[in-house]
Amino acid sequence: SDSPGGFEINLDHRKLKTPQAKLFTVPSEALAIAVATEWDSQKDTIKFYTMHLTTLCNTALDNPTQRNKAQLIRAAVKFLETDTVCYRVEEPPALAELQKNEWDPVVAWAEKRYNVTIGSSTSILGPNIPASTKETFVSHLASYNMWALQGIEFVITQLKSLILSMSLIDRHITVEKAVLLSRLEEEYQIRRWGNVEWAHDYDLCELRARTAAGTLFVHLCSESSTVKHKLLQD
Repeated sequence: SDSPGGFEINLDHRKLKTPQAKLFTVPSEALAIAVATEWDSQKDTIKFYTMHLTTLCNTALDNPTQRNKAQLIRAAVKFLETDTVCYRVEEPPALAELQKNEWDPVVAWAEKRYNVTIGSSTSILGPNIPASTKETFVSHLASYNMWALQGIEFVITQLKSLILSMSLIDRHITVEKAVLLSRLEEEYQIRRWGNVEWAHDYDLCELRARTAAGTLFVHLCSESSTVKHKLLQD
């Protein structure tokens, strides 16, 4: 239901609350519907670990780590220093080539899209990311609200990459592609040695579900109502 603070969720005529007992209100109707769908799909026991959107809303409402916007942005940009797609191997040559073929285009896209220098390195220290690149990402992320930033950080944590996360959130690559690129080394080993573990399939599905939920959360929290009304009219 619509309330002054946003949209509330009622479960069996009870208002949903956060772990810190705040009223569970979300900024967009689409997000409220998505959260309600998560609750509806729960059966006899409520499995919170399957409810990524609900968890992200709780984090945004309760802010358990008590960080402000600048701190959230800094934490996200810090991932550039250890970004998955910037660390390259020299051996084995087949993996080095796979990394170059798969990761270089995404890095090139990001450099062009944000007008920055990123680069890559085979050194254990990783590439030397220029301060201006970090500043550019800080100001880009500042254009998002606190809710969206919680979602962005969640996606970055899944993919271990700011570059893949921004490519995904900017709709340059799909969830499947982003997850695949974040796990290139594992995928290379599986192609080489065969898929030995059923656990791999479970991990992959879980990572896709989390990444998809985080991306959806960012989009639902950052699109303005005017854009939505325009889309509905078109």
